[in-house]
Amino acid sequence: MGIINGKVAIITGAGSGMGRQEAILLAQEGAKIVATDINETAVQSVVQGIIEAGGEAIAYKHNVASEEEWIQVVDSTIQKYGKLDILVNNAGISLKNGLLDTTVEQWDRVVDINLKSTFLGMKHSVPHMQANNSGSIINISSIAGLKGSSGAGAYTASKGGVRMLSKAAAVDFGKDNIRVNSVHPGFIETPMSSEFVNNEQMLKWFLSQTALPRVGQASEVAQAVLFLASDASSYITGVELPVDGGVTAK
Repeated sequence: MGIINGKVAIITGAGSGMGRQEAILLAQEGAKIVATDINETAVQSVVQGIIEAGGEAIAYKHNVASEEEWIQVVDSTIQKYGKLDILVNNAGISLKNGLLDTTVEQWDRVVDINLKSTFLGMKHSVPHMQANNSGSIINISSIAGLKGSSGAGAYTASKGGVRMLSKAAAVDFGKDNIRVNSVHPGFIETPMSSEFVNNEQMLKWFLSQTALPRVGQASEVAQAVLFLASDASSYITGVELPVDGGVTAK
């Protein structure tokens, strides 16, 4: 029996990186997983692995910036499982352009995928959690949502927005016994960060910024998500939890 046995969880961006590890771990701990990703092949592979390991999961191709697709994913979840207990807004993209080099189209895309998607996920999931007077929402932000990040204005703005939107939702829905928290990963080894991990100079600089001088693993972020999804964090809401090796401690 896992610590979230029988709970139903939607996890976006579950085809790779942190989302993949979150889906696998929550399934191992007993949750029924609704895994979504824009990359259908990748998310189907994750779900197949969960099923082969004895878990329960379904996959959907999902553009998280589309309200119509959010409605379809949430409605399909309710039709199949009858409830929704956990929402992990994990999907996101990065943009390395400086503010003055960022086009309006690039800005809109980053904000749509990182921030608008979080709003849409909560908008269409919360009513089902209210019906059960219970729920946990975990929004994946970044250390860029806690401190300024040079050369990444759109990304930093979107992740800061995720942080504050999470706090606003925590205040709004606490009365419904729905908890909303944000997780702020630091330098985590994922496909999205591979260019940094493989660049010796950049890796050396980043590690000099951390208290724990190593790169984090996606599985370590997943453990934080599991904690916030479970009853072990039953009196925790509206917090930002850094999983950053101590970057924000310096």
